[in-house]
Amino acid sequence: MAPDPNSEILTVAGREIAISHPDKLLFPKPKHTKLDLVRYYLAVSEGALRGAGGRPNMLVRYPDGVEGEHFYQKRAPAGRPRWIEVVGLRFPSGRIAQEIVPRDAAALAWLANLGCLEMHPHPVRAEDLEHPDELRIDLDPVPGVTWKQVQEVTAVAGAVLQDFNLVGWPKTSGSRGMHICVRLERRWGFEDVRRGALALAREVEQRAPKLATSKWWKEERHGVFVDYNQNAKDRTVASAYSVRPTPDARVSAPLSWNEVADCDPADFTLSSMPARFKTLGDPHRAIDQHAGSLAGLLELFERQGLGDAPWPPHYRKQAAEPPRVRPSRRRLPLLEIGRARRKEDALAGLERWRARHPQAAAHLEPADVLIDAMRGRYTTWTRIRVNLQHVPEELRPAQAALDPDEKIFSSS
Repeated sequence: MAPDPNSEILTVAGREIAISHPDKLLFPKPKHTKLDLVRYYLAVSEGALRGAGGRPNMLVRYPDGVEGEHFYQKRAPAGRPRWIEVVGLRFPSGRIAQEIVPRDAAALAWLANLGCLEMHPHPVRAEDLEHPDELRIDLDPVPGVTWKQVQEVTAVAGAVLQDFNLVGWPKTSGSRGMHICVRLERRWGFEDVRRGALALAREVEQRAPKLATSKWWKEERHGVFVDYNQNAKDRTVASAYSVRPTPDARVSAPLSWNEVADCDPADFTLSSMPARFKTLGDPHRAIDQHAGSLAGLLELFERQGLGDAPWPPHYRKQAAEPPRVRPSRRRLPLLEIGRARRKEDALAGLERWRARHPQAAAHLEPADVLIDAMRGRYTTWTRIRVNLQHVPEELRPAQAALDPDEKIFSSS
């Protein structure tokens, strides 16, 4: 068969990888192409495989770049090469999907050719799908929170881990937050790991109540949310060295603890990370040598005596879970503004609402605008709500028809 004139052949780990349309622009602002993405992952492959290798990965594909549509793909493509490893993963819904398990740099290049900017591994090894070997601390700031506050909460979380004889490995999320990865002995199931993460989140909140929160409902949060539910089964986060869909092509950058206080997420990009990796190597190179025990956090959970906390909505109701009643239905004055497949369209609807209600809009604080990324079966959609808690009652508009009001399929 004649070679495709629109592809470039790379030899990686002894395999030939065809990069289709290598000049396709994925990041228009810095002008990064698909071939640039492939070469990035080859340059940092040792670190990227330490974060995502040997694990089932959900694919998040951007075939037309960061300005185009993206979609989630749990199931490995049927037309994959025979050497691409897969493993059958069972989800809370009961469905089973064959997911990609990258093992070498060739697999990373093949995934990048599919337009997979990010690596989204599950916290389990392909050899043992029921016992996570990683607890993930996702520090997610609410709107209006500064990066300095995220750094301060990261330090608090690191201190909690030290007190429970666990080693945390921090990294920028590549967006507005920070992640801390904690290797675990493979002795506990998903529910126990989530319970340990919940105990840690509550401890961080207790130590820094003005800076951090463990509240699940978005309208109750302040400061930096310690997202314990990222440890529920079927949840994934972008792993170390993942390229994120930002205009400047930021990456999730592994850090040493002495870098946390002074780092700037904008310094870590597809362009800059290969040189940093070549000079410093991987700050997380020793992570697999420090698998710790979850027992201390589970004992803390029992001492806290607070019981379970809400699970994500598409999970079955847990026996010890409190009622899933949104605080907005109990007491908070919330309005839903709009729903759209594209975040930009939902935000445009918010601006139209502001123009219609300037007096109310003037009283909104940054955290009063709730932008929810809702995951459907294959893609995400955006819902926007506003909390009128800071708006005087006489100025509060009534709930109106959604703008925009796109018909969205519910989560699966």
